[in-house]
Amino acid sequence: MNCEISEAKLNYKRLGDYIQVVNIRNKNLEVETLLGVSIKKVLMPSIANTVGTDMSRYKIIEKNQFAYGPVTSRNGDKISIALLEEYDKALVSQAYTVFEIIDDELLNAEYLMMWFRRPEFDRYARFKSHGSARETFDWEELEETELPIPSIEKQRELVAEYNTIVNRIKLNETLNQKLEDTAQALYKHWFVDFEFPNAEGKPYKSSGGEMIYNEELDMEIPEIFVVSDLGSLLDNKGYIRGPFGSALKVADMRDSGIPVYEQQHVLDEHRNFRYYVDKDKFKSLERFSVKANDILISCSGVNLGKLSYVKTTDPIGIINQALLILRVDSSIISPICIKYFLSSKEGKRLLIGESGGSAIPNIAKREVIQAIPFLLPNYKTRELLESNLLVITKKTELINKEIDLLVETKNIILSKMSKVDTKTVKV
Repeated sequence: MNCEISEAKLNYKRLGDYIQVVNIRNKNLEVETLLGVSIKKVLMPSIANTVGTDMSRYKIIEKNQFAYGPVTSRNGDKISIALLEEYDKALVSQAYTVFEIIDDELLNAEYLMMWFRRPEFDRYARFKSHGSARETFDWEELEETELPIPSIEKQRELVAEYNTIVNRIKLNETLNQKLEDTAQALYKHWFVDFEFPNAEGKPYKSSGGEMIYNEELDMEIPEIFVVSDLGSLLDNKGYIRGPFGSALKVADMRDSGIPVYEQQHVLDEHRNFRYYVDKDKFKSLERFSVKANDILISCSGVNLGKLSYVKTTDPIGIINQALLILRVDSSIISPICIKYFLSSKEGKRLLIGESGGSAIPNIAKREVIQAIPFLLPNYKTRELLESNLLVITKKTELINKEIDLLVETKNIILSKMSKVDTKTVKV
């Protein structure tokens, strides 16, 4: 076994022999699009305020060139590195190093980016990082990175295989977004426009359905609706804010065990876990445990108020301090209805409208959230809405299962790169 590993490593090549730094500034202000490298290793439009900024000092990056930030501390254990694919030219901050492949007949840019996406590369970069206040994986360390570089034909074959999977994932994500938009449109049509089906199956309000004025909401509502509040729709102790940082520390984290739900699980709707706790720690924090049909809410940052619905197939775990659980009393209303209410434009406004915090925005206070008004229809209308939303939810779950399988396949392709045959390489 050791001999096989040693032989494979002999065929690895030093990356520095294939790449070179590019340092072209935007002196003529010819490029306007400013991008930043995200933790997902893609170049995205920057949210930085550039008013009054001298854009001539920014670096120009061209298609099939890379940008990377050397700082690895406080970066989620990932190195910020990405390949420009969607623009012909763009700008990146001076803090990034821009580089390119010297000869694309020896090394394919997409193949190299596949290597950078491997979790093993992130671990390697973190291991090789150095510094006290800020740990960095500098250019010299990047140059010394070794990787297998097979024939250009083999590289292109692996890239095509990888892109087939990635494109299928993107297609499924688009389908999921359309289903989400459909559910939101249905919720708005019923709960905002009040055009839910009446006894004859016709739109309620436009067919002359009885409307009454509600002083609390200062608006007319269907006479079959009553005004409740969110707190009344929750289970006993159904409002669960994540534990204080002192209750769940880095030292408590394990490589396996009971998973810890983080913001990324809400933002990206996945269930790939980085951290776990042992049974003893879980028992001490069991009141923060996640159950099926819970609504998880991101409590701070730019994604404040983002929601995720916990499915029956999701593992039991605990939330960290950045999340909030709302546990709905399903004997009153289906949690899925509350999920779509809170993710609607009006629901989100109420959820974060009174949020506190200065530099970093936070979710609204408990009493504010529990007092959020909710229009509760009669049982028949409620049951019909729930059945419609459930159909959409089940379709989404099926698509998510396929996405999980595709992601697993994608990771297998990335793992295969370390075993690729490099014997036919010509340098």
